[in-house]
Amino acid sequence: MSLPSLALAGSTGLQLVVCARPWARDLLAGVPMQDFIPMRGKWREDSRAVREHRRKTGIKQCYGLTLPDSLSSAAVFRLAGVPTAGYRDDGRSLLLRWPVSKPTQRLHAVESWYYLTRQALSAWGLPAGSEHPPKTLDLPITQAHQEAADTMLRQAGLTDAPFVLIAPTATGLHKGRVKVWPHFDALTRGLQASGHTVVMCPPPSEVEESRRNAPTAQLLPSVSLGVFAALTRRAALVVCNDSGVSHVAAAAEARQLTLFGVTNPERTGPWASRAICMGAEGAWPAANEVEQEVRRLL
Repeated sequence: MSLPSLALAGSTGLQLVVCARPWARDLLAGVPMQDFIPMRGKWREDSRAVREHRRKTGIKQCYGLTLPDSLSSAAVFRLAGVPTAGYRDDGRSLLLRWPVSKPTQRLHAVESWYYLTRQALSAWGLPAGSEHPPKTLDLPITQAHQEAADTMLRQAGLTDAPFVLIAPTATGLHKGRVKVWPHFDALTRGLQASGHTVVMCPPPSEVEESRRNAPTAQLLPSVSLGVFAALTRRAALVVCNDSGVSHVAAAAEARQLTLFGVTNPERTGPWASRAICMGAEGAWPAANEVEQEVRRLL
């Protein structure tokens, strides 16, 4: 969801150094940037990594922009000596050179981060771009990722066969509630009975849960996020929870149906013109309603 912010910052001529969790490196491989610094989630170690990068590259003047609201993300840049802009939540003002107040209107996460980026650019005396982010995330998928996805599909016998890609898991809880729609097994079996091929491609840590939630779906080998993004683009339809898969599919402009039951689609739904959302915060869609919608979309 940070892609519009990265594109906006890069359009000003700034050289981008992205600091993010290690898995993001592969997903963002096609995004123009000067470098990538993996963040391990330990603020002392992460600040040393940023400081060491500055020393090795000889960067004198730089700006920091913390899109997450966490205290630790602001602390990493502060300890690394990087003057930083970010939202002033959670007592972060003392750590930020340019603390920004959140807008009063309720925004999608993409809009919120884009607003923050525009405020930062204005504070730095740089062009702030258009007022609103684009309607698509426009993830650049590398040729290597596309070729790897094609190779996997060929090995799985899916080169010429349309398939539905499901993601029957979602990590973490939201306000103590599970974010996984409870009827992936019924949906999979119903589609298979009508001759549709249903596949899933979970990361290694979610393979067993995926098997439990959709035991008859064809299991593809785990791949990197960049290859997975290419895979979503090749699917006839992606059916997923409000999870990272939904946002990767949105970034790849894949056709997707995202199911909600414990989160708010207006805040965290997929930012994509081809995405359809079902359900609401506190109300999962019924199994028969989802299957009908999937059949309509195929």
